[in-house]
Amino acid sequence: MTDVDACRRFTAIFHEHHRRVFAYAVGRAGREHADDVVAETFLVAWRRLADVPANPLPWLLGVARNVVHERYRDQVRQSALAAEMRAWVREAEEDVAEHVTDRAAVLLALAALGDADREILTLTAWHGLAARDAARVVGCSTATFFVRLHRARKRLQDALGVDRQTSSARLAKEYTR
Repeated sequence: MTDVDACRRFTAIFHEHHRRVFAYAVGRAGREHADDVVAETFLVAWRRLADVPANPLPWLLGVARNVVHERYRDQVRQSALAAEMRAWVREAEEDVAEHVTDRAAVLLALAALGDADREILTLTAWHGLAARDAARVVGCSTATFFVRLHRARKRLQDALGVDRQTSSARLAKEYTR
């Protein structure tokens, strides 16, 4: 691959996936650290451009995940995530939309979950990854991912404190599809 081809490929990958990598970084490290995570992720992508697969998003999110794990200790990351969740809840409570209460309940329930459960749920619901691609991000088989996703959904429902027939549970299902 020539230098020009490499630059074009990298530029195309960057333009196509920057927003989703940034969203992932915000969800994992908080807004204050997201730019650093994204920058380091794309630096790794540039340096290892030959290793970037044809469908780069799962690979990029895997790199971003590793960057977060390498750069930030659990306590710092948890604090940033909790602050971000609280900000989302405050924003949700200030909304005048019809489903504000349900949204706030889901966000609070997500904040109460462990880091692994939150990641599993948001990879599929917020980042729109298929189970196969999300499994690559977290480094497990697709079958294992489905088991983890099922358990995370159950813990989310338990954290909501509602049975499956209520509107909050239906909303939670929407967030966890």
